[in-house]
Amino acid sequence: MASAYFMGIDTGTFASKGVLIDADASVVAQSAVGHGMENPRPNFYEHDAEAVWWHDFCQISNELISKSGIDPKEIGGVAASALGADCLPVDEECNPLRKAILYGIDARALDQCRELTEMYGETQIRAWFGRPLGSSDVMPKILWIKENEPDVHARAHKFLTGSSYITAKLTGEYYVDKFLGLASFNPLYGQDGRPDPRLCGPVCRPDQLAKVGETTDIAGCVTAKASGETGLAEGTPVTVGTDDSGAEGISCGIGRLGDLMLQLGSSVYMFLVTDHLVSDDRIWRERFIIPGTFDVSAGTNTAGTLTRWLRDTVFVDLKNAADARGENAYAAMAREAEDVPLGSDGLLCLPYFAGERTPINDPDARGAYFGLRLSHTRAHLCRAGLEGVAYSINQHFRIFEEDGLPIRRVMAAGGGTKNPLWMQIVADVTGKEIAVPSIGIGASYGDAMMAAVGTGAWSGFDELASKVRTGVTYKPDGDSCERYREYQAVFDRLYPATKELMHELRG
Repeated sequence: MASAYFMGIDTGTFASKGVLIDADASVVAQSAVGHGMENPRPNFYEHDAEAVWWHDFCQISNELISKSGIDPKEIGGVAASALGADCLPVDEECNPLRKAILYGIDARALDQCRELTEMYGETQIRAWFGRPLGSSDVMPKILWIKENEPDVHARAHKFLTGSSYITAKLTGEYYVDKFLGLASFNPLYGQDGRPDPRLCGPVCRPDQLAKVGETTDIAGCVTAKASGETGLAEGTPVTVGTDDSGAEGISCGIGRLGDLMLQLGSSVYMFLVTDHLVSDDRIWRERFIIPGTFDVSAGTNTAGTLTRWLRDTVFVDLKNAADARGENAYAAMAREAEDVPLGSDGLLCLPYFAGERTPINDPDARGAYFGLRLSHTRAHLCRAGLEGVAYSINQHFRIFEEDGLPIRRVMAAGGGTKNPLWMQIVADVTGKEIAVPSIGIGASYGDAMMAAVGTGAWSGFDELASKVRTGVTYKPDGDSCERYREYQAVFDRLYPATKELMHELRG
């Protein structure tokens, strides 16, 4: 029987989503399930991998099969992505030994960053990373476990990230893809993808790391045990998988030089495809998913989490009304914010409500509303928040271009694309056209497409990109761009002016 369908499932910060597509990339079925994120202490962010990651995958897989009514044997391949890069120690049966330490939003290992920098020297660290060590790196997270939970470290069979955990649960094989592994686990792997015993020594044993493969390599097949839990047919091929942002970019057809993917989800993540590695303290760089390409990337800590906070604390009446009627509170918030003039009547928002990654790399940064007056309303708070995220995005765009990396086109993805006001604000602040794919499902759609590539149903990434169509394009308005430049200038000075005061509030 010819393989007719491909499944992709993505696990994010607050929700997991899945999709089943056919060989023409048309959507056959979708499913989603929400979950929480634990914040037990300042700078500590965690997920229960079994109760969240694996539970969600199994529920969504079964729902996709049930909704579609297809025979699971017709599913030719499965791919998973997950928020990355996380740190999850597991035993020999792939049972988590502790809750997963999440991606760069978790900044518990800053002392370990300093320890490793002293050990190797700033020059060597810069040679490896092109920047200082930071909260997005897995090596200091593993060292944190070694120094704070030595029993867990000693018992760990593997240190995994989200996608490698799910792939291991499906196949019994431990893999991480080169896009995620060689960047986030740097320098524990050599460029040949093998663990470097010398560099692993202070942090972990080489055998505690997963194997490295291309994102679309076949890691293994669904085991009998996983079949019983997921509803997938035993023997179904499973690709190595990747992180959610990489898969999101692929879902947008990103792959040519100068292509930029802007992911507006719980946080902001973006990457620009390049033909070489670039060193800049303010941003990141790595190999891209498509062999032979590279990227510069960046990530903030709050975007959708900021609008979620506003919904839950300031727009509670809209949330309750929406819940009662099954509507979307965010759409109602956007309608209120639409009535606020550009620039929010002089109100600025620093969106550092969970510290910040790029470009300031400061986990002790604080969120702020600056310029409040008695005439401001909650609608101003909402619009200023949307604008603050856009100002941060624009700081990154300017950094890319300062590094001699022109942006040829911008494709946007994630839940933020459902807010036309926000998308137009980003276009006006950055001065760039922002295009949204006609199918805006996101990472899980990219996963399913890469499953089709990995199993040979599609010839490669060029064929994949040819199946992506653009939906709405937001074009910048010249007058608005000019007015936003004045607000951007104040925004750029606001963090440096308050940094030291923020740090006095640490705790």
